[in-house]
Amino acid sequence: MNWFLLILAGLFEIMWAVGLKYTEGFSRLWPSVGTVLAMLVSFALLGIAMKSLPVGTAYAVWVGIGMVGTAILGIVLFAEPANTLRLFSLLLIVAGVIGLKLATPV
Repeated sequence: MNWFLLILAGLFEIMWAVGLKYTEGFSRLWPSVGTVLAMLVSFALLGIAMKSLPVGTAYAVWVGIGMVGTAILGIVLFAEPANTLRLFSLLLIVAGVIGLKLATPV
């Protein structure tokens, strides 16, 4: 269950990271409200997941999900570059997250 909560926390991290772009420096009310709510949910779920998961693994997986998801949405939504080196780097992050999951006995 804690792994599910951690993945969900990572998805909310993607939401708030992308949401920051839409807040325009927190000058737009509703995108700002949504972004702050996503931040709170993400941190709360991460905290709950860390009750039984190792802190290093949980944090790295949370950040990895957020980084990869945010980078992919940056490519899709904001026409950010999708060159070979960038995509390969994202693949390395995914491999690291999977490796941490497999190396964690919990």
